[in-house]
Amino acid sequence: MTASIISELANRSDSVQFTKEQKGILQRLTKFQRDVLLACARIPKGQTRTYAQLARSIGKPHSARAVGNALAINPLAPLIPCHRVVRSDGKLGGYSAQGGTKTKMSLLLAERRSI
Repeated sequence: MTASIISELANRSDSVQFTKEQKGILQRLTKFQRDVLLACARIPKGQTRTYAQLARSIGKPHSARAVGNALAINPLAPLIPCHRVVRSDGKLGGYSAQGGTKTKMSLLLAERRSI
């Protein structure tokens, strides 16, 4: 991801609004995947949550790995900001978008600078 794209993403609004097409994409996912992605969409810019915190927030406290799997197939990244979810040990965890964890770190740093 280029620096200009990262900057644009970091400066956009925190409020996620889904188009009809995007809602259709979400409807094709399992309920669990949809719950994970919608919970992720509520993480404020400049903040992070752990996979375990996200699992607890959807009422599945023992499903941190499954949360990671759901985020790995996020069809609406970066609209749904899965880069804001990190490991409990403070490490970044994975990121399936182009550039991997380097892009994840760049997005997190850019968002923190923009708030």
